[in-house]
Amino acid sequence: MSIYNSRDFITEIKKNPENFYIIHYSCQSLYDDNEALSPRITSIAITHFATEQTLSFSTHSIAEELHIGRDAVRDRFDEVERKLLRDFYAFVRDRRDKYWIHWNMRNLTYGFEHLEHRFRVLGEVDSPVIPVERRLNLNDLLSDRYGNDYAKHPKMRSLMELNGGIHRHFLTGEEEVQAFRNHEFIRMHNSTLSKVGFLSSTIKKLISGKLRTASRGIGVMLDRIFESRAAKAVGLGGTAISICVGAWQTYLWLK
Repeated sequence: MSIYNSRDFITEIKKNPENFYIIHYSCQSLYDDNEALSPRITSIAITHFATEQTLSFSTHSIAEELHIGRDAVRDRFDEVERKLLRDFYAFVRDRRDKYWIHWNMRNLTYGFEHLEHRFRVLGEVDSPVIPVERRLNLNDLLSDRYGNDYAKHPKMRSLMELNGGIHRHFLTGEEEVQAFRNHEFIRMHNSTLSKVGFLSSTIKKLISGKLRTASRGIGVMLDRIFESRAAKAVGLGGTAISICVGAWQTYLWLK
C-alpha cells in the first residue's frame, strides 16, 4: 500500500504494525566546522514499532569492538564510522520493503542521502538504498493531521514539552556538537535513543488520538473525538443495538 497522508498512515500501521521501523541518527556539526566536508555519523538507532525492540549502532560500542581507546577515536574515526555504517546497512538490506519513519531525514545535509554519502566517502559502494516511497517523515504526517502549527519551532522539542516533558537524555543540535568535541559519544548515543523512543511514543498517541498539540480548530477536535475510546465505545454500542433491533424484527416477521 502507498501512503500519501496521515489517514493512510494510521490505517496501515494499525493493520500491519510489523512493517514499520523508526529511525533517527546523530552526527557531527551540520555546518562548515568539521574536518571533513560532510558531518561524520556518530550513532544510529532503529526501533521496530510492533515489538518495541530497539537496535543501535554507536561510536563507543564500535570503538570498543575494534579495541580503540577513547582518546584515539578521533584519529581513527574512519575505521569506526565505516564499521558502524556497514553494520547498519547489513540490517537494512533485507528490510528495504518496510516503511521507515523518520524526523526530517530528507536530504544530503541530514537524511538517508547523507548516510549513503558517508558510506561512499569511506570507500563502500554497495549501500542498500531505502526507496523514497518507503520513507515517511513523521513531521509531515503530523502537519497533515493537525496543521503546520501543531507545535512551535523547534517542533520535536516543543512536542515533547506538550506530551510529558523533555527527556533527560535529550540534546539539542548545538549540545550534540559540543558533546562530539568533548568525546562524549555515549551521551550522544543516549540522546539518539531518547529521540527514537519519543518518535515511537508520538506515533502511538497519534494512532489513539491522545497526542497533545498546539493546534486549534474544529477539525482537529473532531479527529481527537472520533479516535477516542469513548467514540469507539459509542460506535460499538450502536452496532450492538442495530443487531438487537434486527434480530427482534426478524423474530416478529417469522412469528
